[in-house]
Amino acid sequence: MGFLYDSALAAVSLLFSMDPEILHAVRTSLLVSAFSILFASLLGIPLGLTIGISDFRFKRSAMTLLNSFVAIPTVVVGLLVYGLLSRQGPLGFLGLLFTPAAIVIGGTVLCTPIVAHYSMVASRGADRRIFPTAMTLGAGPGRAAIKFVSEIRFGILAAVIAGFGRVVSEVGVAMMLGGNIRGYTRTMTTAIALETSKGEFAQGLALGAVLMGVALGVNIFLGLLQQRRR
Repeated sequence: MGFLYDSALAAVSLLFSMDPEILHAVRTSLLVSAFSILFASLLGIPLGLTIGISDFRFKRSAMTLLNSFVAIPTVVVGLLVYGLLSRQGPLGFLGLLFTPAAIVIGGTVLCTPIVAHYSMVASRGADRRIFPTAMTLGAGPGRAAIKFVSEIRFGILAAVIAGFGRVVSEVGVAMMLGGNIRGYTRTMTTAIALETSKGEFAQGLALGAVLMGVALGVNIFLGLLQQRRR
């Protein structure tokens, strides 16, 4: 217990001293997570809505495939993106491997199925008469689509928040694609893994506290959205 107590005191001291390495890891995590969820939303929301409200031949298969991708192992995502961005890969000429951009790409691939799944569920739970009713009242396809999305906006926001919560706590993709480079691609999760392996438990604990605070804030916000939706 003495070890944990001393480590906790040291972690609090590091947080209040605004340690530069901790601040950089926090900033990098938030930036790559924000860009990842932005691109995942641009891809996943339209995909989820299309699967949710459209009727097509292989809809059930598409839903099953999407549900399967939600639980895809993160190391598999990291492996696939690593293969694309490595020097021998088709996108190796871009030189993105071991950069923040590579982590963003991996985070986007990881989060897109999550955002799409939540968006699909939200659209399937909405009143199907919203779109045709808006069209009947004179709205064009674009305005009708906006009206439909506004009716399920809390579900869409839940999709975005759930995706952000997943990517900000991700370690495998960030480690494989970013390389955990100090002052460049080191995130909170990769820094926690590194510092703990080095025996710097206090620094890992400080970063863990920040990460838990971010995760708690995301979940509280998601809970408030769900309550408001009811």
